[in-house]
Amino acid sequence: MLKESGISFEQYTAKRIFFSQKGLDGDSEAVRFFNLKKTPWPSGFERLFLDAERILSYLKKKGYKLGIIANQLPGAKERLKDFGILEYFETLAISSELGMQKPDERIFLWALEASMCTAHNAVMIGDRIDNDIIPAKRIGMKTIWINRNPNMTKLDFGLLGFADHTVHTLDGLRDLL
Repeated sequence: MLKESGISFEQYTAKRIFFSQKGLDGDSEAVRFFNLKKTPWPSGFERLFLDAERILSYLKKKGYKLGIIANQLPGAKERLKDFGILEYFETLAISSELGMQKPDERIFLWALEASMCTAHNAVMIGDRIDNDIIPAKRIGMKTIWINRNPNMTKLDFGLLGFADHTVHTLDGLRDLL
C-alpha cells in the first residue's frame, strides 16, 4: 500500500498516531487521509514469535491471568489452538466476535469485565502505540510497548511517556513482570 504511494512508513505512522491520539481508529483515518486502499490481512500470514510460548509459560507460572485483546478475523481461537498457545489464555476479546475493535476502549473494558479485573490491576502489552497503548492508558491500565523495530522510538513521534515501559523482545518482559 505505501510502496507505490510515495508515502514513507514514518509519515504514515505519524499520521496514524496523530489520529489515534484523538481517539480515532488511526489506521483507518490515515488510510483515508492519504487516500490509500487498505489491503486485507490474510490470517495465513500470521506467525508466532519465537519467544511467545516461552514468555507465556513464564507468566502463567508466575501466576498472571492472561488474556488477549485483538483485532482479528473470525477463527482466532482456532488459530491460537493450532499455534499451541490457547491454553495460556483465560479471556479472549476478539474484535470479529465482539463487533468492536481496538482502539475502541469498549473492547478493553469488555476484556476487563470478562476477566473480573480492574484497569489499575491490569497491564496491556502491545506492539502498537495507537491501538494498544493509548486506549489502555486512557482507561487506567499499565502499559508495556513491545518495540521490535529498532528504527522507531517513542521520541520519533512525540510519544515520550505514552507507554509505562518499553521492551524490544517478549523475553524483555521478564525484567518487568
